[in-house]
Amino acid sequence: MRISGGRARGIPLKVPRGVDVRPAMDKLRQGLFSSLGERVAGARFLDAFAGTGSYGLEALSRGAAGGWFVERDRAAVGALRENLAAVARSAGFSPSVATIASADVLSWIPPVEAAVDLIFADPPFDAIPDLGEVLFRRFAGFLRGAPHGLLVFEMPGQLELASPGWRLLKRIGKGRDQPTCCLYALEP
Repeated sequence: MRISGGRARGIPLKVPRGVDVRPAMDKLRQGLFSSLGERVAGARFLDAFAGTGSYGLEALSRGAAGGWFVERDRAAVGALRENLAAVARSAGFSPSVATIASADVLSWIPPVEAAVDLIFADPPFDAIPDLGEVLFRRFAGFLRGAPHGLLVFEMPGQLELASPGWRLLKRIGKGRDQPTCCLYALEP
């Protein structure tokens, strides 16, 4: 698995052994970031259920201003720290533009300055049916100050999620048996 675009393109990402982490596939990330286009440059992000950090690191490589990675697994957090350092070195920015929180997304209390424009959510697929609505409500609070903020929700291709106050803008990925990224926006 590698960074697929931007200044750190080609940098390999470490994935810890024996950890239940499902990194976002390169092809899916490429399609997603092509769809996001210029919305990434200068954006602040939250990479929820960060795992190896592939979504947030891809955003940083493509010009995001910074953000927060939230992951509760210690081994994944260790790999994420190494990945952030490698991407920062390659792209020529300080790793301090991003903060790694070793915490559960559901109980993480963001700092006051944690206003975000983009949220990347890649929860364990088997937990989505139970957590989906809770996550939509939680993430709505994080995007309230961003009039053009987006939630990128990775899920199984056969799953369809809807939540009051949110509208599905686009679905990226092919096949019902493959992961997809759904782009959601808050209703005005």
